[in-house]
Amino acid sequence: MRTAMLLAAMTALFMGVGYLIGGSGGMMIALVIAAGMNIFSYWNADKMVLAMHNAVEVDQKTAPEFYRIVSELAARAGLPMPRVYLIDSPQPNAFATGRNPQNAAVAATTGLLQRLTYEEAAGVMAHELAHIQNRDTLTMTITATLAGAISMLGNFAFFLGGNNRDNHNPFGAIGVLVAMIVAPFAAMIVQMAISRTREYSADRGGAEICGNPLWLASALAKIAAAAKRIHNPAAERNPATAPLFIINPLSGERMDSLFSTHPSTENRIAALEAMDREGIGRARENPAPTRRESEARVERDAQPGRGGPWGGGDTGPAESADPPPPPSGGGPWGRNPTDTKGPWS
Repeated sequence: MRTAMLLAAMTALFMGVGYLIGGSGGMMIALVIAAGMNIFSYWNADKMVLAMHNAVEVDQKTAPEFYRIVSELAARAGLPMPRVYLIDSPQPNAFATGRNPQNAAVAATTGLLQRLTYEEAAGVMAHELAHIQNRDTLTMTITATLAGAISMLGNFAFFLGGNNRDNHNPFGAIGVLVAMIVAPFAAMIVQMAISRTREYSADRGGAEICGNPLWLASALAKIAAAAKRIHNPAAERNPATAPLFIINPLSGERMDSLFSTHPSTENRIAALEAMDREGIGRARENPAPTRRESEARVERDAQPGRGGPWGGGDTGPAESADPPPPPSGGGPWGRNPTDTKGPWS
């Protein structure tokens, strides 16, 4: 209900900017633009976000352990298997996108896979799957689209208002000033409120999916510490995508970073630790498998006569063509099994 109210406030704010610029006619034009942008975002946002960050799709052949984590967690969450992507970036981070669970994708940076343990990575991907389960990916995409549109209108408010000689703007210069300064700031506040609400919910859902809140708590601490030190050029070029990430990827070099779209990492960790102490979200009898347990299961299922881990042989589901290689090969995430770098070697 809170998210629905915030989305309604964002839409009303967008229409209000149109009214300040062009009166009732401007409000109707803004409403049409908002509807068109939301429809476009609904169908194309996932492709746009993945392209912005140069994400490359992987599968069980190109990134076997990473793909297996997502597959096992998706099964535990009762979700369709999402598309899995790797982003060649040293900054540890991850996000989910897609208009619904049937058309979802999850992406993680190579930095995340190099710096986190198997269990911590499982906690992060469980968090992203919780976003998909809650349909937060669609909500945040629409919010980011509306916030960007409001900022765009604010940039043009001076010119549109200044050329308004037919008195369509009932507030005159004051209305133009509000559209230029106050409206974009208000849109940013609403966007932050929605993002923070959804992050706490996804933390809780992720802990329930993986069955151990401390996996995610440990991961958040590592990611937050590294994100402050490691630059993410793609995120800096596209700050509107920052709310999608599990931790704010912006370095603080831009004005956008002065107002965080994420709740305090310390508060998120404290909430997860409280869940663990109370036994909430911890599946003590059936948590997600650790790396050792997952490898043992794969080895057992691959034995002759067991049908393979995919139920139809030992090599996984058939594919029409080899997928593109991940952004950086090697190690347990890539093609080269002799590379012993990283925490999983």
